[in-house]
Amino acid sequence: MPELLLELFSEEIPARMQAKAAEDLRRMVTDKLVAEGLVYEGAKAFATPRRLALTVHGIPARQPDLKTERRGPKIGAADAAVQGFLKATGLQSLDEAKIQRDPKGDFYIALIEKPGRDAIEVLAEILPVIIRTFPWPKSMRWGARSGKPGSLNWVRPLHAITATFGIETEEPDVVKFAIDGIETGQATYGHRFMAPAPINVRRFEDYEAKLKAAKVILDPQARKDIILADAKELAFAQGLELVEDQVLLDEVSGLVEWPVVMMGSFEQEYLAIPDEVIRATIRNNQKCFVVRDSKTGKLTNKFVLTANIEAPDGGKTIVAGNERVIRPRLSDAKFFYETDLKTKLQDRLPKFEQIVFHEKLGTQAERIQRIERLAAEIAPLVGADVAKTARAAHLAKADLLTEVVGEFPEVQGLMGKYYALAQGEDASVAAACEEHYKPQGPADRVPTDPVSVAVALADKIDTLVGFWAIDEKPTGSKDPYALRRAALGVIRLIAENTLRLSLMKVAASAIAGLLETGTKHALIDTNKLPSVLLAFFADRLKVQLREQGARHDLVDAVFALGGQDDLLMIVRRVEALGKFLETDDGKNLLAGIKRASNILGIEEKKDKRTFDGAPDAALYGLSEEKALAKAIGEVTTEASAAVAKEDFAAAMSAMAKLRPPVDAFFEKVRVNDDDPKVRENRLKLLNEIRSATRAVADFSKIQD
Repeated sequence: MPELLLELFSEEIPARMQAKAAEDLRRMVTDKLVAEGLVYEGAKAFATPRRLALTVHGIPARQPDLKTERRGPKIGAADAAVQGFLKATGLQSLDEAKIQRDPKGDFYIALIEKPGRDAIEVLAEILPVIIRTFPWPKSMRWGARSGKPGSLNWVRPLHAITATFGIETEEPDVVKFAIDGIETGQATYGHRFMAPAPINVRRFEDYEAKLKAAKVILDPQARKDIILADAKELAFAQGLELVEDQVLLDEVSGLVEWPVVMMGSFEQEYLAIPDEVIRATIRNNQKCFVVRDSKTGKLTNKFVLTANIEAPDGGKTIVAGNERVIRPRLSDAKFFYETDLKTKLQDRLPKFEQIVFHEKLGTQAERIQRIERLAAEIAPLVGADVAKTARAAHLAKADLLTEVVGEFPEVQGLMGKYYALAQGEDASVAAACEEHYKPQGPADRVPTDPVSVAVALADKIDTLVGFWAIDEKPTGSKDPYALRRAALGVIRLIAENTLRLSLMKVAASAIAGLLETGTKHALIDTNKLPSVLLAFFADRLKVQLREQGARHDLVDAVFALGGQDDLLMIVRRVEALGKFLETDDGKNLLAGIKRASNILGIEEKKDKRTFDGAPDAALYGLSEEKALAKAIGEVTTEASAAVAKEDFAAAMSAMAKLRPPVDAFFEKVRVNDDDPKVRENRLKLLNEIRSATRAVADFSKIQD
């Protein structure tokens, strides 16, 4: 079957846009083909700095013929309706229509046949529309045509369009169309400098091969593999180790069509700068990788660059040029670092009094004051030294005012640690300056030092309380202040450090601190804020546990008990409940409890009352009633004692003892007895089942 080859050749496409652009091209073309009845076998898109390319194979040579029926007016309808029907369907007369029998009256039916078109004709129609409506984040117009209405917008000036269509054994046809004077053809171009001459291509197989011969690696992944392998080999040859960086690799592969890896160096004196600053300087300014000594783990004075050309001098000039640019950048970084060290973190803090954190939440100085107060209250709860915690919270944000962080924001916190250590602060205080931002995502490390944990919790909880108080909570997909991430951070800090905290009490302390700093902009009732925040944490905990394979309905079942604000205990209850429900006893008991709850729900609605209160033992007429009542009493005592000891596995084992008497009850006992007193007593007994199991969870919230 035929295949399509499409290439859009332009000036350099920004690296950050290439991957999405390739995927957009594939999606738009294939969606349109399917909509036109041209179901294909496979498609793949590619991007280099100067081209987007797409191959779609297994496209039918022709659209299928379409046959549709269109219902017309009733027999004997007005002439105007008949004429409208004939015009709309293209029939010459009613003799060409069929008649459909119907109890409500017979109708005319038009059988419309639409012959399919050649696929190349369809492609020539849809491709220009796709190119003109392509969703670039930013685009431009250029040249003499740019001032005309409807002129083409593209990310960079578009120079050529290659579009061929045909089967493998024959010479393909050009899909003919033109956009703003650019006519399609079979010509493309290789490397800008090493092979700039036009190349005539037929289909994807020879297109890719000819580009490679013309010093262009079409596949982005192939370019990444070359860069990574050559960089590792180059470092290894000198007894060094490449510091891998996937984000940088993605970017660099989008800057070159023919990657050539080389190594440069810089003066030893710059190694006095922290490794992270050296890496940020070289990475951000020259898009180069750094290397380290595999024995010490420290950076060396080497770096790896990726050129886009095989230079006649073996790359000496290119390496020298990169070294010439990197040297002053490192000199600046060294100057910033040494300048920062001259001013103590403590002495920078007064500047925060003039910096607004948020117009409704006060200055950065006020926020630091709140975090310091809250961290000191949390410290005893997590086993942290109160004085060290308060000191860490006091200094944690100070590095935001340093020169290095101003130049490289990604090293905030980390530089605070370096400066704190250099200025004689305690190691735990210094570590907290870096770690209080963590964890910032699911893959980020969770702090374990108690001082870091206390400050990290205070920072995140103050953020959540503050923005909730001014009604700036997340809505839909919008979360400009990363409050969901902050809540997940709190959950991970508590769960992974096995901490026992009452979130309601900590939130109340944070609210008190917020009000003490003079915030007058609270838009919601701060008395209700802790419970509102707890519901938000419940939602985030569901997300967290679901990612770990747990069921979200089990979280609902535990939270439904009310007053559950100890996240660690909630997690343990959920884990125990999940394991219990995987057993036969758990599954069958759940079914019995659900049955009891359903019956109660129906009868309570019917009688417009609840069946609270203890059942009357004197009204038990069947042994199954007595056995169930006895089991409920025993299980309630045993499960409550286990829960009090926080032994949730034992509580579940106690619950399992209810299964036999519950099964026997529903098999032998008719709940809605003819005697109203017996009926009421049995409904109260069912309510006892529900009450007993609530010592562990609200089973009515659990899905079957």
